[in-house]
Amino acid sequence: MKISRFGKNLVVRIDKGEEIVENLKKACMDYGIDAGSVSGIGASNDAVIGFFDTGKKKYHSHKVSGDHEITSLTGNVSMMDGEVYLHLHIMLAGEDGAVVGGHLTSAVVSATCEIVVGIIDGALDRKKDEETGLNLLEF
Repeated sequence: MKISRFGKNLVVRIDKGEEIVENLKKACMDYGIDAGSVSGIGASNDAVIGFFDTGKKKYHSHKVSGDHEITSLTGNVSMMDGEVYLHLHIMLAGEDGAVVGGHLTSAVVSATCEIVVGIIDGALDRKKDEETGLNLLEF
């Protein structure tokens, strides 16, 4: 992983064989980012994505294997219980152009992944919401 800061933006390059979520979380922790927006592109050959079942209040996850372009990686950075909390969604396109997407749990980079974190002044916090079962932004 390589990181560079440009004003209110952190640019992160995650390299082949590295996992996206853990590396992005580490970058945010190392640079003291408590709030931000995430945008990225790249490639992955091993990802776990999920869908939130509102009735059961839980995520259903499935593995996506094989070469895929990351056509969109988007989300935000906040804090929960004193730790960096990433809420990320991803769109993955296979060789045939078919796209799958959902909540990103993990993804291993197969070539490169380029991410920009737009730093927001201040801190965003999250708290578990019993009604939805989600960790919601708290203002």
